[in-house]
Amino acid sequence: MSDTAMILVVDDEPFIRRALTFVLNREGYETATAADGTEALDKIRTLRPRLVFLDIMMPGKNGFEVCREIKQDASLRSTHVILLTARGQESDRSAGLSAGADEYMTKPFSPAHIVAKVRDLIGWPSAGAPGRA
Repeated sequence: MSDTAMILVVDDEPFIRRALTFVLNREGYETATAADGTEALDKIRTLRPRLVFLDIMMPGKNGFEVCREIKQDASLRSTHVILLTARGQESDRSAGLSAGADEYMTKPFSPAHIVAKVRDLIGWPSAGAPGRA
C-alpha cells in the first residue's frame, strides 16, 4: 500500500459502492469495496484501511455487527467507521454510535459532505496534500 489513506466502502448496493469510490478516488484516496459484512471483515483484516464506510442493512452480518467486531478487536479498534445508511431515525443513530461508529450519516449523501467528514477523521489523502501535517 502507498502512503495514501485506504478507505473501504461496504454496501450491498453496487451503485452506492461506485458513487462513493468515484468521489473518494477523485479526491486522491485509495479505495477498496465489499458487498457484505463478512467480506468487509475479511478485507479490513487484510487491507487495514484507515476508514470504513459501512452500510447497516446488508445480508449476513449487518453494519452494527461489523462495527462492533471492529471496535472490539484490539488490532482493528483504531479503524474509523462511518455508518452510511438510509435509516435516519434517532434510535438507529444511537445504536450506531453505541456500536462504536465514529460518525453516522444518512443517504442520500452529498459528495462534499462525504469528503469533509473523511478529511475530519483521517486527513488529506497523502502526506504531500495541502494542510496535511
